[in-house]
Amino acid sequence: MNIAIIGGGAAGMACAIKAAENGNRVTLFERNAKLGMKLYITGKGRCNLTNDTNRDGFFDNVVHNPRFLYSAYSACCPADVMRGFESMGVPLKVERGNRVFPVSDKSSDVIRALSRRMDELGVKVLLNTRIEGVAVSGGAVVGVTVSGKTLPFDAAVLATGGVSYPSTGSTGDGLRFAEELGLAVTPTQGSLVPLETRESWCGTLSGVSLKNVTLTLKRKGKALYSELGEMLFTHFGVSGPLVLTASAYMDDDASYELFIDLKPALSAETLDARLVRDIAASNKKTVGGAFFGLLPARLLDVVLELAAVDAHAPAASFTRAQRMSLVQTLKGVCLHIERKRPVDEAIITRGGVKVSEIDPSTMEAKRVKGLYFAGEMIDVDAFTGGFNLQIAWSTGVLAGRSIE
Repeated sequence: MNIAIIGGGAAGMACAIKAAENGNRVTLFERNAKLGMKLYITGKGRCNLTNDTNRDGFFDNVVHNPRFLYSAYSACCPADVMRGFESMGVPLKVERGNRVFPVSDKSSDVIRALSRRMDELGVKVLLNTRIEGVAVSGGAVVGVTVSGKTLPFDAAVLATGGVSYPSTGSTGDGLRFAEELGLAVTPTQGSLVPLETRESWCGTLSGVSLKNVTLTLKRKGKALYSELGEMLFTHFGVSGPLVLTASAYMDDDASYELFIDLKPALSAETLDARLVRDIAASNKKTVGGAFFGLLPARLLDVVLELAAVDAHAPAASFTRAQRMSLVQTLKGVCLHIERKRPVDEAIITRGGVKVSEIDPSTMEAKRVKGLYFAGEMIDVDAFTGGFNLQIAWSTGVLAGRSIE
């Protein structure tokens, strides 16, 4: 068969390789001057290409529509991805949280390996080529439109990504094509994205990074997410791994609160005892001086103010009521979320082509024969740690394998 793959990212390249291995003639269209633009920046340029976990571990980290991915996972699991890249000459390593990276720490090595394999298989790659639509006749794909002309193809795979990081080419073209063909698309929003807070004091701590804190996300008093890890204060609010993961639980139009336990290893009672010792050892100092080392200096000033404690007062004047207030604050700094940052700052897109429109065993559209989907433009998403790229590989491989 003559196949058009629209989008030269992870899902598109995986699909092209598998389809070509099955003996199909494959043309991959990429609107950018280079393949894998988003792969270049994945994992801060190191390319966290999957997560070395088992089946349960993978599905526990898929946020929306995990059951849709059962067949895709069977077609290509993390172990398959790791074997595949090793066989293509990319040695891998596993780091904290089972995150998998190239030993070289270079995303370019991943992209070059995929490009080499496509070249070996005779995949025709057309860069700087923007597809304008998918041509359908009699309920089946007959080609794709480029520069106002329809090029004939037996099947087309939409792997154009979502709407996050538009500078990489993810501008929602594929979602528009799907809607033009009458397929339902779930509205898109950012996921794995920093958060803006009502509290302006976060801006005064911009650049302060916290490790080994527990972040809890609540809505109407109900805890939706709670985890130990790292976060970062920014000029607009908060970011970092814990915050990005928390954002995956959030809708754009709802109110949320974040609670930061700055001392999760200490119970309130143990923390209270520490404060008592610090004051007793610092009777001739100020309250702020007594607690030097408890927190980063800039954060300590903010926390004392939130607890209504005068940092400049003599340590000897520190009351039990103030101590209780400080303990409570240390165990639960509250932030009110105003909004997510714009979707073009998000790591991934939430939403996309509804899974009810796609046959999960093949990735083919149920209502348009010969139209397949792969990657981020499908309404599935996961947490950080290599899981979203695994979705791209899995859906791409399944789509490529299914076209016959």
